[in-house]
Amino acid sequence: MSGAPLHIEYESLGDPSHPAIVLIMGLGMQLMAWPDDFCQALVARGYRVVRFDNRDCGLSGRAPGKRRANLLLAMAASALGLPVRAPYTLDDMAGDAVGLMDKLGIARAHIVGASMGGMIAQVLAAKLPQRVLSLTSIMSSSGNRKVSQPSKPARKVLLSRPSDPKDPESVIDHLVEMFGVIGSPGYPSTREELRSRIGKSVRRAYDPAGVARQLLAIIASGDRRKLLHTIAVPTLVIHGAADPLVPLAAGRDTAQNIPGASLLVIEGMGHDFPAALMPRLAQAIADHCGRHAGSGPKAAAA
Repeated sequence: MSGAPLHIEYESLGDPSHPAIVLIMGLGMQLMAWPDDFCQALVARGYRVVRFDNRDCGLSGRAPGKRRANLLLAMAASALGLPVRAPYTLDDMAGDAVGLMDKLGIARAHIVGASMGGMIAQVLAAKLPQRVLSLTSIMSSSGNRKVSQPSKPARKVLLSRPSDPKDPESVIDHLVEMFGVIGSPGYPSTREELRSRIGKSVRRAYDPAGVARQLLAIIASGDRRKLLHTIAVPTLVIHGAADPLVPLAAGRDTAQNIPGASLLVIEGMGHDFPAALMPRLAQAIADHCGRHAGSGPKAAAA
């Protein structure tokens, strides 16, 4: 967890004196991908909620250097068990979260991560447990490639590109199609809802080169199962039964590799945060955090 510090764009919601929940979002997703209703539901339950843009995304800083990420070469090297070179790793991204906690005067927090954010949260909980009250890993994986492969439709849409990457409307059309494939079949969003939400994100910031570097960080970080076995903080794993991008098997694998972890499987949920599920997700996370307000390795830090 080293490297030059970067600017991290963040929002802090709720009373700063309340227990903190730090939200870490996934690949290429900005802080606004944590729905406002979800965040406010946690605030209403007595928590300070911090959400932020990961490095190389949104309004946060970009990684130095202009070398284009060679993802095909990285994936081939990873498949052969060879080291993968990357500008940074998930460890560095976990360091960003800790640096933000330091800036905000948060000694320990409940860490909640989604997708790639779940991977970052896992690293943080394993390597700096004295900073973590509890861990919630959502729609994420352990890095075990055998159980993390997307469905064919999800893979196809992920490998596709906008017809005109320089045209915001073309980019929005592409992302609407993507989330139509990877979203929750049990809680579908209308095309109009997707366009509105995605349009706000694209107009705020859009950087495919940054997304590629984030993906390279995931590939370079490899299989984390041995690391997950060292996690000692209370852990909740949440996964959608209908996730076509990171299948349920990956969620089960994550829970099985973290000692004492609980697994919550949500029927009809894919790889998104549908509005209809936000009350249930907020309640599950608040309950988990509430049960472990003073647990974990706090004695070492007290």
